[in-house]
Amino acid sequence: MDFSIKSGHPEKQRSACIIVGVFEPRRLSAAAEQLDAVSEAYLSNIIRRGDIEGKPDQTLLLHNVPNTLCDRVLLIGCGKERDFNEVAYRKALATAAMTVNENGAMDTVNFLPELPVKGHDVYWKVRQAVETTEAALYVFDELKTEKDKARRPLRKMVFSVPSRRDLSAAEQALKDGAAIATGVAVARRLGNLPANICTPTYLAEQATELGKSANKLKVKVLEQSDMETLGMGSLLSVAKGSRQPPKLICMEYRGADNDSKPYVFIGKGITFDSGGISIKPSAAMDEMKFDMCGAASVIGLMHTVTELQLPLNVIGIVPSCENMPDGLANKPGDIVTSMSGQTIEVLNTDAEGRLILCDALTYSERFSPETVVDIATLTGACVVALGSQATGLLGNHRGLNNDLLSAGKSSGDRAWELPLWEEYQEQLKSNFADMANIGGREAGAITAACFLSRFAKKMHWAHLDIAGTAWKHGDEKGATGRPVPLLTQYLLDKVK
Repeated sequence: MDFSIKSGHPEKQRSACIIVGVFEPRRLSAAAEQLDAVSEAYLSNIIRRGDIEGKPDQTLLLHNVPNTLCDRVLLIGCGKERDFNEVAYRKALATAAMTVNENGAMDTVNFLPELPVKGHDVYWKVRQAVETTEAALYVFDELKTEKDKARRPLRKMVFSVPSRRDLSAAEQALKDGAAIATGVAVARRLGNLPANICTPTYLAEQATELGKSANKLKVKVLEQSDMETLGMGSLLSVAKGSRQPPKLICMEYRGADNDSKPYVFIGKGITFDSGGISIKPSAAMDEMKFDMCGAASVIGLMHTVTELQLPLNVIGIVPSCENMPDGLANKPGDIVTSMSGQTIEVLNTDAEGRLILCDALTYSERFSPETVVDIATLTGACVVALGSQATGLLGNHRGLNNDLLSAGKSSGDRAWELPLWEEYQEQLKSNFADMANIGGREAGAITAACFLSRFAKKMHWAHLDIAGTAWKHGDEKGATGRPVPLLTQYLLDKVK
């Protein structure tokens, strides 16, 4: 999509379509009022007839509005003005993008960023407009022989801002929003690919290609023999049941001087999770291709970081393998030795994500990181606790946790903090090893983080459980690209 910024009157815009808002009950937005005035009450007369009330999701497409230079005017229902918040704003943007894309207008001027959203400035509104529009128009059809394309798809969108003084902030928002949308799209594509294509080797190839095309980025891929030399017995134990070779992908972006400590992100890359010997039920097992969405989000984030050329040092680490049942696979009761030297009793082979993440956490110590954040589709317990709205957040450093919560709120990619109290560690006791890899039915998301915390004592660390937010089910089945916006906002806040 070609995005640009403009400041001007709606009636003077030469465009295939002008997008303006309507609030409940039948209240024109400021831009719509301008159109109404020059068209001699054309809009208000139609609204008075009841064609549109202004409720969310309502749309009304008008042709040949008098005294305007545009072909069409699209009215978007925005709900009650006093309730027009971040969620309502994004909903209006998504509705507008999808409607215009379907009605044959190949270019449009969007006045929705001029709407007042309490507590948010022009920069925020324009950035959200870019991200939301791209997300709404995203389609994954590369594996279909017949593609359902719009006959005349939307190709160009101009966002209008109230004043020329807003142009500078809006242009920066356009740049940031486009880079974030790129990272989200990369993460969604990787997540949506089937496991027979998106293998650990494929993930490594994608990271390597990014390294070739992006300056300041160096990519290193550790093979099984390298991990054996490092003593990554926990990670390698998960990979034993698969014919796909494991990979540990390390992407180093150097945007600051060598003395600046890097921000490290670790993404769980289980490209298919059968559960191993503790095999999962067959229903919806196809969705276990999404168990690498943490890895996808880290690769997507590195795309965004390189596009923005952030003045930071950022490292993305992806431990990747399959979790399959096989004669060599982990068995319940097996004891493995992690890279840290700590031993783990594998009581459930379906709690495998933490087994690969723990070795990646230990590996990250060599970079003397400023902070470390791991991102993983780790527990069904987190889905039970928080549903699909919020990512679960746990960590050992108050400042890092607060920064991530703030970034989630600002970006709209929200997280919710769960406790990481010492008392929960008791559930990981093992009679035969330093710890068990599960802590029983109670507080499953928390005890999973407790497990990881034992490998993060030397660092400021946070864990994001994205099991509920990484993909959608049902008719909208597919990866979401979360939490790329949250992670990018965290880094943008560090730049500021």
